[in-house]
Amino acid sequence: MASAQNHVQYSSKIGIIGAGISGIAAAKQLRHYDPLVFEATNSIGGVWKHCSFNSTKLQTPRCDFEFSDYPWPERDDASFPSHVELLDYLHGYAVHFDVLKYIKFNSKVVEIRHLGDRDTARVSDTAGEYGSLLKGHPVWEVAVETNQAIQWYGFELLVMCIGKFGDIPRMPAFPANKGEEIFGGKVLHSMDYSKLDKEAATELLEGKKVAIIGYRKSAIDLAVECAEANQDHPFEEDYASCQMAILPENFFSEAEKGNILFKRASKWWFWSGGIEFEDKSKLEADVVLLATGYDGKKKLQSILPKPFSSLLADSSGIMPLYRGTIHPLIPNMAFVGYIETVSNLQIAEIRCKWLARLADQKFKLPAVEKMLEQTTKEVEIMKQTTRFFKRHCISTFSINHRDEICEEMGWKSWRKNNWISEAFMPYSSQDYQEAKY
Repeated sequence: MASAQNHVQYSSKIGIIGAGISGIAAAKQLRHYDPLVFEATNSIGGVWKHCSFNSTKLQTPRCDFEFSDYPWPERDDASFPSHVELLDYLHGYAVHFDVLKYIKFNSKVVEIRHLGDRDTARVSDTAGEYGSLLKGHPVWEVAVETNQAIQWYGFELLVMCIGKFGDIPRMPAFPANKGEEIFGGKVLHSMDYSKLDKEAATELLEGKKVAIIGYRKSAIDLAVECAEANQDHPFEEDYASCQMAILPENFFSEAEKGNILFKRASKWWFWSGGIEFEDKSKLEADVVLLATGYDGKKKLQSILPKPFSSLLADSSGIMPLYRGTIHPLIPNMAFVGYIETVSNLQIAEIRCKWLARLADQKFKLPAVEKMLEQTTKEVEIMKQTTRFFKRHCISTFSINHRDEICEEMGWKSWRKNNWISEAFMPYSSQDYQEAKY
């Protein structure tokens, strides 16, 4: 790639990478800085646009998955919105707050460079202060590919919103001579399946014996989609965890018909006619769909420069993000959408509010060492709570997390109007409206 020297077009104090839920939330909260948002595709929505199936729906009611200042139309509708409805909601939000003008579509970030010598100092010194987010001069240079041309931009702050899902699929490893090369059928990751149009998906599934490997939302959505395409052709799903998503419509009815079968198996591999499990049992299959997730860490590491790419995760494989947003060892960079909670949209919004106030210097970050101690303490607590601690999806942690964010911003952490509501009423995004502090 050509040198960035003499090619940098400095356009904004703040650059945002990705225009999914986190990206548009960040753009809205930071819009007084006229941020520049780079989106690799031609639309907003992230995984809801590019990794969804016909059967994909939101797993929570509308009122539990909305921005604090932009309620759903008919928000009390008890049905779960489809991914199409969710995309319409996100587009309405972006239009309402005039966020689309900040987004450069079909603009893929291909390289990031750090300016100055702070990288070496930050890696070796954990006792100092993190410093302000906006330095008054570019700290990061970003190479963006648009229409096969490379343009460099300089930013004081970079907000990473490319998410953990999509782009780089997590593929299972197999023993020698037991991989997909010996299988006579078709193997497809859920990411690739989501890109098929309705006609191509029907051609792939109809009249076929389908095996789905996975156990989370993508696998369950695929289960219904495949069963409905094959009323007389059951398939099996490798169901490896009790960590079950909210089930889509028709799941139980299709299971009762025998179109959805289950097998718990932690180890499996291919044979010529399908898949074989560790108990030596075999399953015939024409198509194997891999709902095995994505490698979000590799996705980030592919564009972050050294030494920062090696600092993304700690020894337990978790990103040590203070308030779920700031990596204490990476200067002038924020991450939104990498630490999950029970409601990713709500937490993305409040973290972006926190980030905007931090950029405005309404408060200061603790010392680097203190932030690292805080993130380590949180991980240890979650390790004692669940073996799924890496996902951070623990309701009590989420409530406490939001309380701490509010207090650091100078807001009241008790957001209800009276103690009765505090004691007995659940919190929603509307409780975190700015007027309520």
